[in-house]
Amino acid sequence: MIRNTRMKRFSIVSAVVALGAMVFTALPAQAAEPGLTSSEIKLGISTPLTGTAALSYGKVPGAMKAYFDFINANGGVYGRKIKLVVRDDKYLPTLAATQTTNLVLKDGVFALVAALGTATHSKAYAAASLAAKKVPDLFVNTGFSGFGNQAKYPTTFTVLPSYAMEAKIISKFVKDKFPGQAVALVAQDDEFGVDGVNGFAAGSLTLASKTLYPQSSMTDARAKALITGLSAIPGKPVVILFGTTDVTALIFKAAESLNLVSKFTWIAGSVGGDANTLLALGVKATTIDGAIAASFFPDAKDTTDEYVKEFSKINAKYNPGVSFDNVVLQGMNSAMLTVQALRAAGKNLTRAGLIKAIENKGATFASAALVPLNYSATSHIGYNGYWMGQLNAKGELKPYGGTLSVVTTDSTNGPITPSTYKRSSIPKNGIPTNS
Repeated sequence: MIRNTRMKRFSIVSAVVALGAMVFTALPAQAAEPGLTSSEIKLGISTPLTGTAALSYGKVPGAMKAYFDFINANGGVYGRKIKLVVRDDKYLPTLAATQTTNLVLKDGVFALVAALGTATHSKAYAAASLAAKKVPDLFVNTGFSGFGNQAKYPTTFTVLPSYAMEAKIISKFVKDKFPGQAVALVAQDDEFGVDGVNGFAAGSLTLASKTLYPQSSMTDARAKALITGLSAIPGKPVVILFGTTDVTALIFKAAESLNLVSKFTWIAGSVGGDANTLLALGVKATTIDGAIAASFFPDAKDTTDEYVKEFSKINAKYNPGVSFDNVVLQGMNSAMLTVQALRAAGKNLTRAGLIKAIENKGATFASAALVPLNYSATSHIGYNGYWMGQLNAKGELKPYGGTLSVVTTDSTNGPITPSTYKRSSIPKNGIPTNS
């Protein structure tokens, strides 16, 4: 009787232990981390694939996927392959909110990468509850300085210099190179444009004219009326276009139709100054020839640059049929930053670990940019400077005056200083080792 009772107890205990072992072995590794398995890291991007903004930024996902495919073909990140899930938000805030939520809830991505736009992503961040869900929000393609508020956007890391930084640098450039010339500012009337307006104010740039227009409101008729009004300013005004590329193209073409291109000295902000896109939108080569623009990258047509060379080779193999330009360069660079961030987080990858890795090591990541990254525990801001260049008829951006002059600053009232940053060489064969 005693022996039978002991046998029953032993059987029950064995069954419980076996059941527990079955439950334990059935659980996937790191089950609490969405988008992560022993063989895959799933990332997501919400960006315009259709609509006017897609003419330029629609190339970013393909460029990033090409670089990830290249890394996957060379062993991935500690044996895991990167999968990029792409959703089209048409550069519309409400759709960006929906698509970002879909990436998090339906697609179950581990992290978000390279989302585009200020109004789009600020709405998406809140709608998808990225802060509450602790979803890493990496290398956002906007210079809105507000994303540097870590209390409001604790998981976000921007990559572009802020629009306020850019405006301050342009202000100093205009005062130094065009003293006494009247200045007219044409800017988008949202967080993007207002950030720039604040930067021009911080840069103490006197404006003879300031035009703010709602996003998507610029038409051919309005552009012509604008140019006609600006032509009444005496002398040869400096016109700063601080908007998206489609609006820059509309204004340039309006000036062409009115034969007023040579009336102005043109400065296109970094968001709207991509020469390849302007030419694709029908702007004449003679119009962009001589226009001034700001950049923090080498020009994508500079085949002597080692990052341009390596990324061009990867693009040709893994992104065939897509010409290598400044937007493709930007996408590949963000993909390389992403790979370094994932590697820095280590083999036991977690969302919290990824955020901490960028804070601790992000400032040391290899990058194509000619200015430093500023990531730390107290800064989620990426690059912090620009160089001023002049476009030629081929769409090449050459240093203004023939000498490359890179400067850095902050988003508030800090000084503009010459950069002493020395860019590190591209990792061997374009594959980061974080060593």
